[in-house]
Amino acid sequence: MDHYFVIGNPIAHSKSPQIHARFAALTAQEMHYDRQLVPLDGLAAALQAFISSGVRGCNVTVPFKFEAFAAAAQASARAQLARAANTLVFKDGLVLADNTDGLGLVRDIQVNAGQSLAGRDVLLLGAGGAAAGVLAPLLQAGPRRLVVMNRTVSKAQDLVQRHRNHPSMTASLAQTELTALDLQGDAGSFDVVINATASSLNGADIPIGAGALQPAALVYDMMYGPAAKTFLDWAAAQGARTRDGLGMLVEQAAESFLLWRGVRPPSAQVLGEMRDAK
Repeated sequence: MDHYFVIGNPIAHSKSPQIHARFAALTAQEMHYDRQLVPLDGLAAALQAFISSGVRGCNVTVPFKFEAFAAAAQASARAQLARAANTLVFKDGLVLADNTDGLGLVRDIQVNAGQSLAGRDVLLLGAGGAAAGVLAPLLQAGPRRLVVMNRTVSKAQDLVQRHRNHPSMTASLAQTELTALDLQGDAGSFDVVINATASSLNGADIPIGAGALQPAALVYDMMYGPAAKTFLDWAAAQGARTRDGLGMLVEQAAESFLLWRGVRPPSAQVLGEMRDAK
């Protein structure tokens, strides 16, 4: 039986094992998927142990996405743009890196939530690994304007400049205004606001003001469950539509599953089952 893992620190909260178990059952794939806690200084050793024991691949969550990309011998174009990886394939003793976070986010927003991004004004909060992984797919969805806002503005500027300079983004940037600001900057109001910061997880203050929200804006937190509650409750009180990151989690997992197994699982069905079980 083929073995896969999700690794991170912390990791006990991860729903990825139940998602992939359901995917495997629905697609008749013989595989086993589990979670593994990795010490903060232990990623290299963990990856080598996986390769030695014949593990086929793994998902990567905080805080290892940048380090996982750096450890790879080969990386997809989207992982190279993000300089972060959430999906690894082990083949012939090598680590191959990809990033499915952005595909999962965009699919959840556009397909599951029914919110088109084309021609819209989009605010992305954060410039860390989570934001880096989703910026390119967000650009490719064709928003009118996309602003990356971060407490340390130099990180947002670096992320934006990297995408501006990449040949694969030329067509997207012809239709989308891409800019970077710090959290105190005033960029007007937005149709879609995506929280890719750790503010929800850390219990920090709401990173934006109500003026950033268009009437009936969609406010999306990449966290899910209780971790997203404070930010989304605040947004709902401003009249926004809200959505947590459970759909992104399921959809990025489906993209990883497709990469590993060559079969795309019925992600909408699994997401619906998980929502109903809450």
